[in-house]
Amino acid sequence: MEPQIEAPSSSRYDSLLLLGSALLLVGGMLAFYWFSGELNAALRLLILLAALGASVALAYRTQLGQDLWGYVIGARSELRKVVWPSRQETMQATLMIAVVVLIMSVLLWGLDSVLLFGVKSLTGRG
Repeated sequence: MEPQIEAPSSSRYDSLLLLGSALLLVGGMLAFYWFSGELNAALRLLILLAALGASVALAYRTQLGQDLWGYVIGARSELRKVVWPSRQETMQATLMIAVVVLIMSVLLWGLDSVLLFGVKSLTGRG
């Protein structure tokens, strides 16, 4: 029987990349606030966006980043398949919901009034 040779696990590498990504993002946010008195807002925003972009690029290189991107692509393709209601259908559904809510509120108010009258009659306060 031959000894099994394991392929090097990329989980440690992925963890380091995710840690670096988080550090880049936190560093960009710290720089944004640290230099608030010295640099104008546009330059600080540019630094923050650059840190965010580098952080996302670094996170994308991990297996988790690849899986997440595949999920986003799949969700976008499914979103294109959705048949959205027309304006008329939306208005009709909204009107029907409003009517049902109004009817239910009147029924519940009536039930509450009958029960209140019954309780008051039983306790002698009515």
